[in-house]
Amino acid sequence: MSIRSNMNTTDSQFDQATALCRDIFTKKMKDYGSSWRILRPKSVTDQIFIKANRIRSIETKGVSKVDEGIRAELIAIVNYGIIGLIQLELGCADTDDLSYEKGVELYTNYIQAAKKLMMDKNHDYDEAWRSMRMESFTDLILMKIYRTKQIEDNQGKTLISEGIDANYFDMINYAIFGLIQSREK
Repeated sequence: MSIRSNMNTTDSQFDQATALCRDIFTKKMKDYGSSWRILRPKSVTDQIFIKANRIRSIETKGVSKVDEGIRAELIAIVNYGIIGLIQLELGCADTDDLSYEKGVELYTNYIQAAKKLMMDKNHDYDEAWRSMRMESFTDLILMKIYRTKQIEDNQGKTLISEGIDANYFDMINYAIFGLIQSREK
């Protein structure tokens, strides 16, 4: 398959994966409202860490004792990554102050921005992610989490590196690649 047709496939596979994530996000917004609005950015990063660490644990041990597999955790990483971006934009709140409609609008805007970034990088890297192993996505997400924690500990200041938002976008996109690969297998 040519790189051009792979990129068209990636485009549609990204949309399929994010439709699944969006469906879960919107259903949870209906169930819980925007209760996540009280999370400070550090707490969002820790939630993503818990999910990525569980994936690594399952990959290492080869077994899960809780009836939610790796795909559920990848979806959670995507959705918490979007929540993190929303929290960076709006700041945390003392209540669930975001309407369902506004939450979905923000989610849609950030998932579209993640897709644009992915497609631009995918063009430059020639679909290299397709040759990567699932464990590499997990490790890269964990590395991005540790980078984010360091930036948070430095009150968001960096000397040369991208900020927290760039790391959230990368976590989202690596998780989506994992979702695509897990579906192909």
